[in-house]
Amino acid sequence: MEVEEELLIGNYRILQDTALYRFTSDAVLLARFLKAKRAERVADFCSGSGIVGLHFYAENVGVEHVTLFEMQPALAAMSARTVALNALEGAFTVENMRLQDIPARYTEAFSLILCNPPYERGGFSNADAGKAPCRRELTLTLGELCAAAARCLKFGGRFALVQRADRLAELVYTLHAHALEVKKIQPVAGKTGAKPYAVLVAAVKGGRPGTELAPVLVNGKEGT
Repeated sequence: MEVEEELLIGNYRILQDTALYRFTSDAVLLARFLKAKRAERVADFCSGSGIVGLHFYAENVGVEHVTLFEMQPALAAMSARTVALNALEGAFTVENMRLQDIPARYTEAFSLILCNPPYERGGFSNADAGKAPCRRELTLTLGELCAAAARCLKFGGRFALVQRADRLAELVYTLHAHALEVKKIQPVAGKTGAKPYAVLVAAVKGGRPGTELAPVLVNGKEGT
């Protein structure tokens, strides 16, 4: 069932479907991880309901345009309805396609790409065909994701994503292999003193080596 929910920023609202994948707190943390630069052209990869792109747009002044890329037709259509609900047709574009199939017109088109990708490689079972691709690498590998980001980013553009903490090493070397240099890492834990379960990572296309390790986020706040 499709429901309309408050974004809790201004008067923005978002549509979600209880039968489809619903966004988690990780998506909100990602949307708050970086700040927009002037005239930012943003892509939200694996956009689902559009939460990351919409939340980033709502919280930042100076975003010129946001393009949502979602491969599942039902989620892409729902995102388009959310865009219309908020009267943002001039500021948003929704593309229903796989990241591997992004056309040439988007080559070096974006200054910032955000992505809350599927985390799981294996050991995860979900019979729901609408939810499993959002959680498990059934249709998109980490290498394919990084390749798409590298192709669509301008030189000096930023790529920010959230990933499982135990895949951090794999993520760093995969980004590096696609000329995306990691510039900031922020671990995320469920409670103070707990082992981080996720990491927020920002990389720059063609960036120089040098990485900031930010304090652990605990329930959306910096912890110790």
